[in-house]
Amino acid sequence: MEFQIWWLWMGLAAVFLIGELFTEGFFLLWFGVAAGLAGTLAIFDVGPAWQWATFVVASGLLLAVSRRFADRFTHKQPPGIGADRLIGKRGVVLEEIDNTLNVGKVRIDQEEWRADSDTDGSIQPGVRIEVVRLEGTHAVVRVLKEG
Repeated sequence: MEFQIWWLWMGLAAVFLIGELFTEGFFLLWFGVAAGLAGTLAIFDVGPAWQWATFVVASGLLLAVSRRFADRFTHKQPPGIGADRLIGKRGVVLEEIDNTLNVGKVRIDQEEWRADSDTDGSIQPGVRIEVVRLEGTHAVVRVLKEG
């Protein structure tokens, strides 16, 4: 029984499509679609050069088109919207902040946030702080200088 190359293309398409499930950004999806197109050409006995050309051109075109489409609909969030609104805000430490123990909580306005210090030192409860940045669900804070 002779090996049929279309099995390889379809297997590659399946690997790319399954890989897409574990990544973000629709990057592998287009390689999976292009491999599926090349596999379809192989089923109809189109030569390997055409299969490769179809794979390369289709994946390139699909990537370019999807990138333009995504850029049109995804914009960087303006400052002051969402969690970024907390950057520069001041608050108070509720629970000691200790990065080595991964503990700490602050109150900023009426919200409580898990917090990390922007230095390696700990920050005691009651100390006034300012939010420097956000890392995931933690506010990274620095101690406000008195005066």
